[in-house]
Amino acid sequence: MDEDVLTTLKLLIIGESGVGKSSLLLRFTDDTFDPDQSATIGVDFKVKTLAIEGNKAKLAIWDTAGQERFRTLTPSYYRGAQGVILVYDVTRRDSFTKLENWLNELETYTTRNDIIKMLVGNKIDKDDREVDRNEGLKFARKHSMLFIEASAKTKDGVQCAFEELVEKILQTPGLWESDSQGQKVQLGHPEQGRGRACGGYCSIP
Repeated sequence: MDEDVLTTLKLLIIGESGVGKSSLLLRFTDDTFDPDQSATIGVDFKVKTLAIEGNKAKLAIWDTAGQERFRTLTPSYYRGAQGVILVYDVTRRDSFTKLENWLNELETYTTRNDIIKMLVGNKIDKDDREVDRNEGLKFARKHSMLFIEASAKTKDGVQCAFEELVEKILQTPGLWESDSQGQKVQLGHPEQGRGRACGGYCSIP
C-alpha cells in the first residue's frame, strides 16, 4: 500500500495554548472544525499522505500542548523533525510576541540545522485583529521562515501551509531520505511552483 510513498516526514506544530494548532491540524487531516476544540493534553499525532508534484510523502504530524506544564515532553518531540509550523493567533498579540521563545526552544532541541520553518498567523476570520500581516511577514523573513495567514474555521491557507512546507523540505537535499531505495527524484525549482495557491512567502489575497 505504501510502496509509492517517496518518504515519511516528521512535522511539528508549536505555539502558545489556544492559538488553534489542533484546529489547523484537524482541518488539514480530517477537514473538520470544532469551535469548542479542547486543549491538547501532552501530544497528539496524526498521519496524512500528501502528493507534491507527483511525489507522495507520508506526513507524521505532531501537535503539542502549548501549556508550560507539558514541556517535559519537549526533547523527544523535536528529535528528527524535518519541518515545523509555528502558529500564532492574529487576534492575540501576546501569542505573537512569544514566538521568540518558541524559536529558542526549537534551536535548543532540534537535531537538524536545516529544519524548514513555516509561520502561520491563524484566525484571520475574526474581526479583532491585533497583529498586522506585514508584522508576521517581517518576523518570518527575519528568521528565514515561510509565512502564511490562515483560518482553520474557513479553511483559508490551511492546505497551502502544509503543501508549501512539505515542498520546501523535499527541495532541501539531505533533509529527508527516500523510503524507496535508489529511486531518482526530480523536483521542480521553487520559482517554477507558482501554479498552486501560493509560492515563496505564502500569502492569501
